[in-house]
Amino acid sequence: MELDLSPRLPKKVYGGDGGSYYAWCPEELPMLRDGNIGAAKLALEKYGLALPRYSDSSKVAYVLQGSGTAGIVLPEKEEKVIEIRKGDSIAIPFGVVTWWFNNEDTELVILFLGETHKGHKAGQFTEFYLTGSNGIFTGFSTEFVGRAWDLDETTVKKLVGSQTGNGIVKVDGSLKMPSPRKGDREGFVLNCLEAPLDVDIKDGGRVVVLNTKNLPLVGEVGFGADLVRIDGHSMCSPGFSCDSALQVTYIVGGSGRVQVVGADGKRVLETHVKAGALFIVPRFFVVSKIADSDGLSWFSIVTTPDPIFTHLAGKTSVWKALSPEVLQAAFKVAPEVEKAFRSKRTSDAIFFPPPN
Repeated sequence: MELDLSPRLPKKVYGGDGGSYYAWCPEELPMLRDGNIGAAKLALEKYGLALPRYSDSSKVAYVLQGSGTAGIVLPEKEEKVIEIRKGDSIAIPFGVVTWWFNNEDTELVILFLGETHKGHKAGQFTEFYLTGSNGIFTGFSTEFVGRAWDLDETTVKKLVGSQTGNGIVKVDGSLKMPSPRKGDREGFVLNCLEAPLDVDIKDGGRVVVLNTKNLPLVGEVGFGADLVRIDGHSMCSPGFSCDSALQVTYIVGGSGRVQVVGADGKRVLETHVKAGALFIVPRFFVVSKIADSDGLSWFSIVTTPDPIFTHLAGKTSVWKALSPEVLQAAFKVAPEVEKAFRSKRTSDAIFFPPPN
């Protein structure tokens, strides 16, 4: 069966006055199921609260827009209350309890990408809510809740029946929510718009890589991530992950063209992408992108904590490492053609500014 790698937009799963939760569905993007990848997006209006929950899958959260507060509770640890803002990345191991709150006028939008190989459904996150109409409390009888928390029946009924919201609620503006605590961000959050650049090419592009060095929890979630921004009409070198990782790419901003080449030299994707779309590059497939005039930026996870890429163009290209005689024989060209090929892109790395 032919691979369908076409970029997709998410569908609304649930929502209300406080905001909405969207997810990409494996039925429309089969590579999610095939690669055991989950992808979702949370959008909170002012005073919107995403109720405390934990997931069956490890994720990386990336704040696409706005600012707000996140609560994170690692197993047998105290709650971290963290200020979050645009550009923040947070690694969230499975089973960790989180909540998200927006107290600003601007909508708070957070992207979640992760692996589902330990989850209940391949290609989908399953969330377990602590409260709300579909929360853990509603499933247990009043007897069990009363015994477990040493509460009388009246209090139990109030706890179980008062919160009628499902996943996301809008809280009263007069309710004082927890304030972020100084120091709680350390080790939990990396802002990709402020972090030191791992790659910076003038008029070409910039990369910030999330790995076990700058965000230790990446080791626990089991995969890395990066934010890539390329300038108008610039090109990202054709390349592939040489450690059998999948690349899951969400277009953060701008627009551009994408080509993916698979086995037998077959072009399996040629498309135009813009903000909001998500696509997946299979293991060992080669991908390249060219930005439109407004540039192109994307946030990706790669399904290994410290990914290694091989690039096919630029000064770090694998072609530069191969012997001239091998290239000459492989391409079946004269020595002068091989020499011309090798002499190009001697200073450019993985991003190529537009031609003059």
